[in-house]
Amino acid sequence: MGIVSEAHNVKVLGNIANGQQIIVLGHGFGTDQSVWKHLVPHLVDENKVVLYDNMGAGTTNPDYFDFERYATLEGYAYDLISILEEIQIQSCIFVGHSVSGMIALIASITRPDLFSKILMIASSPSRKI
Repeated sequence: MGIVSEAHNVKVLGNIANGQQIIVLGHGFGTDQSVWKHLVPHLVDENKVVLYDNMGAGTTNPDYFDFERYATLEGYAYDLISILEEIQIQSCIFVGHSVSGMIALIASITRPDLFSKILMIASSPSRKI
């Protein structure tokens, strides 16, 4: 894995074979990827599962945080696109809790090919998309 994956604590779990899905799990503000710990065991046997931390969450390196970049959700969306590109995901089911649902929505405007489905859990609308 590269610098983007390291910066966002990316974890790739499970297998992909015989048409199984790639599921990417995005957490909300105030949490990190550990929020998915009870769901992941139910997914990894039949899917490839990708976990990551949004910049500023979990154990991400604060040296990578840029106040200007992360003043809007677009900065986080560009991070998501970079993560998917770096780990060579061509299409995924994205499950986003809270703000991560909106981050994926914004990312999908730029790169719709990366997302076959976006599931939003308690995502709030953004004033600016």
